[in-house]
Amino acid sequence: MPRRRIGFWYRLAAVIAKPPLVVLIKRDWRGLENIPADGGFITAVNHNSHIDPFAYAHFQYNTGRVPRFLAKSGLFKKGFVGAVMRGTGQIPVYRESTDALSAFRAAIEAVERGECVAFYPEGTITRDPDQWPMIGKTGAARVALQTKCPVVPVAQWGANEVLPPYAKKLHLFPRKTHHVLAGPPVDLSRFYGKDMTQDLLKEATEVIMAAITAQLEIIRGEKAPGTAYDPRRERIEQRRRTQAQSGHEGEKSK
Repeated sequence: MPRRRIGFWYRLAAVIAKPPLVVLIKRDWRGLENIPADGGFITAVNHNSHIDPFAYAHFQYNTGRVPRFLAKSGLFKKGFVGAVMRGTGQIPVYRESTDALSAFRAAIEAVERGECVAFYPEGTITRDPDQWPMIGKTGAARVALQTKCPVVPVAQWGANEVLPPYAKKLHLFPRKTHHVLAGPPVDLSRFYGKDMTQDLLKEATEVIMAAITAQLEIIRGEKAPGTAYDPRRERIEQRRRTQAQSGHEGEKSK
């Protein structure tokens, strides 16, 4: 999307958000050549801080291809914030409702209009102890396979040093650097033309998440774990540990 079509609301958001971002955070942005100059596409981005959507949006805005984020529907009802969300064309997600699929339809329509839709495939801030990407949800893969659009894997690191995951206190000094690395589009062609089963979507999602993780390995200069963190599996294991501990304590009390 050319800059001239960014629109009033996105420009207003940039006027408000960019000055503090420029002052407080240094930038190391790479891979801009992998952002398509025209046509619809998806960016698939890792998520490790409550403020990284703002830092990442700054990067994306500067490419001239502004992102349409999928965001919680409640944000669209909050006064000025809601007006900005609606005005900038963000896409509401109605979780745990019959409208949940409407976000995917809206994302598909946006891509088909030639826009960029930004997905956080993890669905939430990573819970991996070392802040590597977790396993992903299948929404980005679903839209990608439906539209056959490019999927650009994007890794970011640095906003999490300003505001760590699930923390409330900012760490502004010394000044941190926001690193972004956009990789070449993920090749999903082997999934085209096949029945969009849950197994197929899961496999395509794993390919997308592996590409994001590979970009983050370059930024961090280290290897990620061989198996991505799975919060559902961790909850099950935690319950098992708790039950085992309770049983052990019960035996001791007899």
